[in-house]
Amino acid sequence: MELTLAHWGYALVTIIVIVTMLFRRGVVLPTLIGTLLVAWIYKGSLVGALQAVFNANLVAAKELFSIFLIITFMVALLQSLKDLGADQKMISPIQKVMKNGHIAYFVLIGITFIVSLFFWPTPAVPLVCALLVPAAVRAGLPAIGAAMAVAIAGQGMALSSDYIMQIAPMLSATAAGIETAAVADKALILSLITGGTAIVMAYVMVRKTIQKPNNETVEKEINAMQGLVIDQQTANELSAAAEQFISDKEKERWSKLFAVLVPAAMLAVMIFMFSTKTSGSMGGFEGGDGAAFIGGVAIVLLALASVAFGRIHALDKISDHITEGFVFAFRAMGPVIPIAGFFFLGSGDFTASILSLGEDAAKPAFLFDLVQAVQAGIPQNAVVTAFGVLIIGIITGLDGSGFSGLPLTGALSGAMAGGAGLDPSTLAAIGQMGSIWTGGGTLIAWSSLVAVAGFCGVSVLELARKNFLPVMSGLILATILALIIW
Repeated sequence: MELTLAHWGYALVTIIVIVTMLFRRGVVLPTLIGTLLVAWIYKGSLVGALQAVFNANLVAAKELFSIFLIITFMVALLQSLKDLGADQKMISPIQKVMKNGHIAYFVLIGITFIVSLFFWPTPAVPLVCALLVPAAVRAGLPAIGAAMAVAIAGQGMALSSDYIMQIAPMLSATAAGIETAAVADKALILSLITGGTAIVMAYVMVRKTIQKPNNETVEKEINAMQGLVIDQQTANELSAAAEQFISDKEKERWSKLFAVLVPAAMLAVMIFMFSTKTSGSMGGFEGGDGAAFIGGVAIVLLALASVAFGRIHALDKISDHITEGFVFAFRAMGPVIPIAGFFFLGSGDFTASILSLGEDAAKPAFLFDLVQAVQAGIPQNAVVTAFGVLIIGIITGLDGSGFSGLPLTGALSGAMAGGAGLDPSTLAAIGQMGSIWTGGGTLIAWSSLVAVAGFCGVSVLELARKNFLPVMSGLILATILALIIW
């Protein structure tokens, strides 16, 4: 599509948003104003622009609500377990391995990477965050450090290579007109280089903030992570209410039972998903359906724990937990919706809904149209071409998907590799790194990074900022080594 004034307006607002983030300021206001201006310029109607601002937020809310929902039920489950005292018993065996925050950091990375390779991070994050992150934080690892570890290992290393399912390499290779295996092998190596660099740099960043196990600061982070930050009066009220529901003897018995039942249920989920994967009958468990499966298990466990603790009072207690879960999810993640709405405006998949366009109307993709216009000006030089494809991958990842830009980076790789004297599979793998590490995501707050931040009880914008330097350093190093090796 020919670039219009609306395209240039979108480009300007995108630059403003990125610069604002680098200055550690909120970007909700710029994205709301940007959505209004771009829609106004494109439609030529203030009324239509005002409708578009609302529609953009509505579309973003629909796309992200599944993440909000699973955060809600996981937080509600953790609160019901805390009523019984099962939360501390559940993680005590894991704490024996995570003797301190330093060990916990690397254990989190290893397990997250392995689980995410098989199931993608979407269903892996709730599993890891529910079982391992509380133990890691109790061992002294700060919550932001745990969030960085999970994001880098899962959303970054595992997803950017996608070596087991090979959906990402297939998209890149198909667009480039080459074999999937060639892209997959190189993407795996580049993902490990990028991830290894990011892991080391992130560890250096959080090393001095690691606490001694089980101190007062650690307990505050555990409570904040589980959405349990309450004042002393509220705590006393809850304690008094708890005595009315269940005796200490019964509480201890149920506490021990659920401390075993919840990890066993999550482990059974993992085994089932692994067995369906190896038998070739995955049935959608690799993505959103996997997260839905885990969410359903969490709901059942929440109901059982509420009944065990409250008996007849469970009819009210479970509602309280779910309400608190929703409040926590929206308080922590609510600002992401208008940000995502603006960047969804850059994708042709959403502009029809946002701009209220008819079925036969041309659907602009402001972000992707800009990228396609820029790629024509990239010189035919190996270094410039490689970094040009990386940058284009990063820009396409700004839509919060990570996968939607792969056909574009793949096609560019196939078209530009010959003139630059590079293997198209190398360029495709580099573009894949840029797109998925950004939108998959570790660098932007409106991606699935919101789930990691939500489960770890940290600001998603702060997490994205913390990830920026380690991940960008890893991507640059991986691109340089790709040029040297291949």
